[in-house]
Amino acid sequence: MNRRLLVLPALLGVLTPLVSGCGSSGGGSGDSGKPIVVGTTDSIEMTKDNPAPLDPATSYDSATWNIFYNTFQMLLSYPRSSTTPSPDAASECHYTDTSTLTYQCTLRDNLKFSNGDKITSADVKFSIDRMQKINWPTGPASLISGVKAVNTPDDRTVVFQLKAPDATFPAKLATPAAAIMDSKVYDMSKPYDGYKLIGSGPYVLKSYSATKEGTFQKGEFVKNSNYQGALKLNNSKVDLRMFEDSKKMETALKAGQLDVMSRQLDPDQIKELQASTDPDIKLTEAPGGEARYLFLNTSSVDLKTKAVRQAMAMVLDRQAITKNVYKRTADPLYSVVPQGISGHVNSFFNVYGNPNTSAAKQKLKSAGITSKVPLTINFRRDNGGTMNQPEAEAIAQQLNATGLFDVTTKSEQWNAFLKAASERKYEIFAISWLPDFPDPDNYIAPFFDKDNFLNLPYQSTEIQNTILPATRGMAARSTASTDFKTAQDIIAQDVPMLPLWQGKQYIAARSDITGVEWALNSSTTTQFWELGRGVNG
Repeated sequence: MNRRLLVLPALLGVLTPLVSGCGSSGGGSGDSGKPIVVGTTDSIEMTKDNPAPLDPATSYDSATWNIFYNTFQMLLSYPRSSTTPSPDAASECHYTDTSTLTYQCTLRDNLKFSNGDKITSADVKFSIDRMQKINWPTGPASLISGVKAVNTPDDRTVVFQLKAPDATFPAKLATPAAAIMDSKVYDMSKPYDGYKLIGSGPYVLKSYSATKEGTFQKGEFVKNSNYQGALKLNNSKVDLRMFEDSKKMETALKAGQLDVMSRQLDPDQIKELQASTDPDIKLTEAPGGEARYLFLNTSSVDLKTKAVRQAMAMVLDRQAITKNVYKRTADPLYSVVPQGISGHVNSFFNVYGNPNTSAAKQKLKSAGITSKVPLTINFRRDNGGTMNQPEAEAIAQQLNATGLFDVTTKSEQWNAFLKAASERKYEIFAISWLPDFPDPDNYIAPFFDKDNFLNLPYQSTEIQNTILPATRGMAARSTASTDFKTAQDIIAQDVPMLPLWQGKQYIAARSDITGVEWALNSSTTTQFWELGRGVNG
């Protein structure tokens, strides 16, 4: 059986003062004490280049953030089905001025980390300062790079002075980039190596197992007795298991060894589960904010000419990719900002229309390019339900079929892949982007602002110096749509990237598991606390 959610991701509303209220109501039928076992094919690896995968300062990916959201606490969090952040570690937050340059939060009383250490405003300041100081190359420091200073007039008050007006700042405080960390445990200047963490979130990582190569396999998460915040827990224990193969994960679910499975399910699995009449398994589908992009190294020899990039845009067939590779479990995307996010426009379709080889050939000829353009697409090696290899091969086949390009593909491990991409070692590479918060800013700034985390060579002074600063000064986010449209049109004209598709979210569970419809947020994080164990049916 399958279930489709009716809650759509929406744009952040007007950012008004935030006052704490009651915790969210529970979705479960009670806590039986038996752990809820959650499976995923996301991978976490400890390597020389990434010795501290569970340190929020170093990791910026869906697998680790899935753990961070469940173990660390932020000043703000998102209530169920809401896209407006509300207090969590804070009791109240607000801008103190009309220019959105100063943001102040008051901490809840008697906050403690899971080890019993008291939380004060000094820990919040330490956490932000530490994130900025470590500034890990592929970490999330760019999200809080707009903080000029953090002041702590007393133990419960935190005042953020921003470099420029930023109406999206509360949303950034609700991400692990602003995770509150124990200043007695973490070092200001270096990451916390290994698979260990101390937080004040709803769960504690009690134990874990990893391979001798350093790949995380299983984690035991138990209720944090010291947690004080807005979230209501519907269970006392969650076991997280990592699978290399999504088929094995599905087998474990059907055998009752798993209660829930989320990322990643391959397209064939999704289709089979949608058609299944098995009363013991339910598939939940929700609109998702995930976007898949193909980034082009505009400083490389073969791509520095805009006409080459524009010719690629003229022949890319997204409909074929979503149909043949993803079996229609994803939708074609024609802009850096997905549909469902305010301000979205189909900029790439508006400029280039349907695939047109003749137009691409003329574009290259006008630029003096008459021979095939040699290119290499680098992709992350597949694991679980990912389709990175067939996707890359399909794109290469499309480009090569025109007779205008000579494209090859090459695979890479994830940690090495992201590092090499940020060091501009690839001509072309693809990544899936899961939003930190549901705002058009978070689909543009991470890649095209001055402090973008991928260190992309493309620079648009209009986006960086005019559009992003202007939109961040608009508290009513809907008023920023015109400026965001301009940004999308600039990207479509300059082609530093090609949007490919936007995905839906899927989560499968045993029929006695409750709260599944609330468990995935817009960033596809599995919110452990929403899961409960009820009765069949």
